Amino acid sequence: MPSYLSPGVYVQEVASGSKPIEGVGTAVAAFVGFAAQGPANTPTLVTNWTQFVQKFGDFEEGSYLAHAVYGYFLNGGGSAYIVRIGGVGDAAGSVAAAELSASSDKGGQVLYRITAADPGPAGDAITVEIQDATEPAEETVKIVVSRGGKVEETFDNLTVKRGPRNIVTQLRQRSKLVRIEEVATGDALSIPDTKRVQLAGGSAVSAVRVTADDYIGSSADRTGFGGLEAVDEVTMLAVPDLMSVYQKGIIDLEALQAVQLAMIAHCELMGDRVAILDAPPGLNAQQVKEWRVDKAGYDSKYTTLYWPWIKVFDPVQGQAVHVPPSGYIAGIWARNDDTRGVHKAPANEVVRGAISLELQITKGEHDQLNPVGVNCIRSFPGRGIRVWGARTLSSDPEWRYLNVRRLFNYVEESILEGTQWVVFEPNDHRLWDSVKRTINAFLRRVWRDGALFGTTSAEAFFVKCDAENNTQDTIDVGQLIIDIGIAPVKPAEFVIFRISQFAGGASLSE
Repeated sequence: MPSYLSPGVYVQEVASGSKPIEGVGTAVAAFVGFAAQGPANTPTLVTNWTQFVQKFGDFEEGSYLAHAVYGYFLNGGGSAYIVRIGGVGDAAGSVAAAELSASSDKGGQVLYRITAADPGPAGDAITVEIQDATEPAEETVKIVVSRGGKVEETFDNLTVKRGPRNIVTQLRQRSKLVRIEEVATGDALSIPDTKRVQLAGGSAVSAVRVTADDYIGSSADRTGFGGLEAVDEVTMLAVPDLMSVYQKGIIDLEALQAVQLAMIAHCELMGDRVAILDAPPGLNAQQVKEWRVDKAGYDSKYTTLYWPWIKVFDPVQGQAVHVPPSGYIAGIWARNDDTRGVHKAPANEVVRGAISLELQITKGEHDQLNPVGVNCIRSFPGRGIRVWGARTLSSDPEWRYLNVRRLFNYVEESILEGTQWVVFEPNDHRLWDSVKRTINAFLRRVWRDGALFGTTSAEAFFVKCDAENNTQDTIDVGQLIIDIGIAPVKPAEFVIFRISQFAGGASLSE
């Protein structure tokens, strides 16, 4: 309590007692796959296609990651986390390298070996130059690292002598493009005679040794999509390059399903994201149904499946190719959230960038696939290629529709983050009333946005926090219990017009 010891006017800032809940983001995707360059097994944020190209390279033959990310941003995606796998050890091909040497009375001697930080052919574009230091001193140089003719990194006033400005120490700590190691030691170290070297020897990314474990990864080591447990913003998960290694015969169908099951387990464990699965390529409608029902009998309210594959233009091959739709679907989810809201089912939306489909299905085939949770992509004359399904893979009717699952994710995460201030507050009636006001205000906004069913707020939701659900026993063990119920809107999946003949005539009464 403040002390009032002398007469005067005192001003105090007093907390209102409750804080408004802000809605969390609902459209942040995570993609796992192969790329020509970039950090390996590290979730990296990109917010547009240009950033992706700068960090991970352009389209690569035999990889679907770039196509998925491009389709994501093309269809309205705003930000995404990229996890590049196949970038460590033998699974990534060769590393571009070069050597810096000096001459002496005893002949030439290699002083340093420089290698690209990332495997693959992108390292062949790196050039390392040794220039005079800005502040000339004994055995002091400036090292300039360029990529594709553009200067990317500059390290000035470095020396071969031991200490904080040592060449090896500085490049190891600061460079993101190259790695350096000493070959000569002791008195043999000096300024290299070589003033400019071009790295060479980097081979294309190879997925020969990629296994299911590379995709799944580990949350402890922050690898694969297991490393995404540390990224709370992610709401969508797609692994498009799972299909590229399956097509090449590197993994079989059982390994493919093992990865998809791990994706489902990851999303269920996190409870705030949904997996977007792709069906294997080259299947007709009957085969997709058999695969979905008999082989991949997934049952999860945190998972969706889209089929068939879509045909898009591939600038590497210079022709149209079929790609898995998951990246494009993630972009449609983001666009739908931005224009309509997370409560609106992300269906009846145009797939931007899709030229055609791998298979044009009929209504009869669709009748067989929709009840088992396969969200079909269809082409309609004059209306383009559209997503024509909005179901999860859950057998529970309460969680049949994707927009219901994602709405609950949004509400739960918003309340979770917006009520952190409640922890360790005095657990009494004043706190109960404050929490009720805060959550009521948030849910009222959600209802007014059209996300909840009901003509009044009382019909749309309820919040209960009183002595009935907070007994002395629960208070004594430090618990505060708030019961919340919401009535989500569900999509009009089947629109039925009942038409009959009407015999018009005079009416006896008006």
